[in-house]
Amino acid sequence: MEPVDLAVSALHPSVDDPALNSMNFLNEVAQHYPDAVSLAAGRPYEEFFDSAVLHEHLDAFRRHLADDLGLSRAQVDRALLQYGRTKGIVHHLIARNLAVDERLTVDPEAIVVTVGCQEAMFLVLRALRAGPRDVLLAVAPTYVGLTGAARLVDLPVRPVGGGPDGIDLADLRAQVHRARAEGLRPRACYVMPDFANPSGVRMDLAQRRRLLDLAAEEDLLLIEDNPYGLFPAAGAERLPTLKALDTRRRVVYLGSFAKTVLPGARVGYVVADQRVAGSDGTVGPLADQLAKIKSMVTVNTSPVSQAVIGGALLAHDCSLVAATARERAAYARNLRHLADGLARRFPAGGPVRWNVPAGGFFVVVTVPFGVDDALLHRSAREYGVLWTPMAHFYDAGAPVNALRLSVSAVTPEEIDVGLDRLAALITDELAAVGAPA
Repeated sequence: MEPVDLAVSALHPSVDDPALNSMNFLNEVAQHYPDAVSLAAGRPYEEFFDSAVLHEHLDAFRRHLADDLGLSRAQVDRALLQYGRTKGIVHHLIARNLAVDERLTVDPEAIVVTVGCQEAMFLVLRALRAGPRDVLLAVAPTYVGLTGAARLVDLPVRPVGGGPDGIDLADLRAQVHRARAEGLRPRACYVMPDFANPSGVRMDLAQRRRLLDLAAEEDLLLIEDNPYGLFPAAGAERLPTLKALDTRRRVVYLGSFAKTVLPGARVGYVVADQRVAGSDGTVGPLADQLAKIKSMVTVNTSPVSQAVIGGALLAHDCSLVAATARERAAYARNLRHLADGLARRFPAGGPVRWNVPAGGFFVVVTVPFGVDDALLHRSAREYGVLWTPMAHFYDAGAPVNALRLSVSAVTPEEIDVGLDRLAALITDELAAVGAPA
């Protein structure tokens, strides 16, 4: 063994936690098998990428600063090239976007622009974790980035049942009461109401209203994560976000431009309009407190990246519904193609089952055998197809007989090849466990 300077046991426990290892593991598998068709990555569709528009967006935002906001040439250069305002410089455009696309009226000062949505999660969890009694509730299966962020701030995560309605409200209430009976303080419940990662499930409008009522009754915050809300399947209507329905400031809203504009810009945001009384007697939005934390983590979000996003918003009158028409059509097409492809390869009523989401990127396939990382490696190595074991999205570490497929970064032709290879793997595994094909 090579000499070592530190043992992992001497570091923060999160660095060796499965939640933090998941993303790195899945990325490494993809790098090790570059010729495998990837139905694993939840990355945006790349066909419409065009680096030439970056200059157009920068120019548009620069003109906006000068012509609309009245900044001088020196002030424009400073806004784009110097360290910037911790809460961001496109907050007013994000507020306009939310008004146009989500019918949500937000004070721009309640917005913090972050380095991707991942930082937004971290800031919120860091602020809410005030002591060892605090716990977070999250709908299971849960996006692994949320679980990992909670680990970093020593905030235990307790699962809440999901199911076809998006969240089991009876279980949520029971988990709140159970935690309090144990002397713990449930600070919030993390939810993804629109085409959740990884389940693909969407809450209907009535369920959203019931969830908001329960949050008010139990004095509980909701952390709403909405990266996929603009991507309903063909024929499916968009529903109002929890935040748009929220009249009691129960919802902290996380947004991202990674799926809708440009993942490489790494720009997200958090809307935190909850009123906080300061130690000096002043009252301001929770966003002000999150900005204090951000100033010690990333100082500010790159003004150049923000300018690219701001220019993209301005190009479409701050409507991302209009800006993402091509992507929305591609995702809807791919989702339909994947569902049809599964139906052609696996008979109805057989041991292989899957859901058909009303939008988003993800489909969950359930099988009668264990699905783990070893099987993923074998799938990539011997069959040439990548997918994601659903076990990565549960906190118990127990085997889960299901896998997640993503349609976002592939073509219909790649979906066909990937499904042929997946069907071969599943057929061989069914034979190995003695299940009928």
